[in-house]
Amino acid sequence: MKALVLLSGGVDSSTALAVAKAKYGDEVMALSMRYGQKHVKELESARKVADFYHVQLLEMDLAPIFAHSSCSLLQGSNEDVPLASYAEQLQERGGEPVSTYVPFRNGLFLATAASIALEYGCEVIYYGPHADDAAGNAYPDCSVAFNEAMNNAIYLGSGNKLHLEAPFVNLTKKDIVALGTKLGVPYELTWSCYCGGERPCGKCGTCIDRRAAFRANGLEDPLAYVEEEKEC
Repeated sequence: MKALVLLSGGVDSSTALAVAKAKYGDEVMALSMRYGQKHVKELESARKVADFYHVQLLEMDLAPIFAHSSCSLLQGSNEDVPLASYAEQLQERGGEPVSTYVPFRNGLFLATAASIALEYGCEVIYYGPHADDAAGNAYPDCSVAFNEAMNNAIYLGSGNKLHLEAPFVNLTKKDIVALGTKLGVPYELTWSCYCGGERPCGKCGTCIDRRAAFRANGLEDPLAYVEEEKEC
């Protein structure tokens, strides 16, 4: 096996899987994480996307690690998911990470992935952070500096056998959708919304960013949104 892809079932990770498949063909596997999130819509989408690409999908449960977090995405939190853009949330929080930032989640995901990747003989881990998520310190574990540090740590800690590929770390979500559309990514199978309804809410930060990325490419998101105001 050549590559392991962290697959959440969203736009970014599904496009990263497509990029890895284009390079490595059948020598690709995927890994999804349960981390105590309030719903499992993304995990269901990850399974559908993995099936579409005919890749083996492993699933890990890291929920106990995040049991002490107050992140609004998690089951144990009393906070509602904000129904506002990331820019609005950052302004309100004075530049602190948004409430949907799960503390050091990408670091834990990547460390877990590194251990599994080594066991399967992989040489690279793909994951999908991008510039929009890192902007304004919304998600600090999506930044270029974080990626470089984790890449160095994983390379050294694996005995120089394993490295990271973050193909979108300097790109926007608009760029990702443009690339994914060319690669034929089945975006109708993906899920990004932080709410767990039958349809995406259209109001949370990730819904706003996702829809804007499609429209910036002259496209409509293949998922139908709930338009009325509601709470997650």
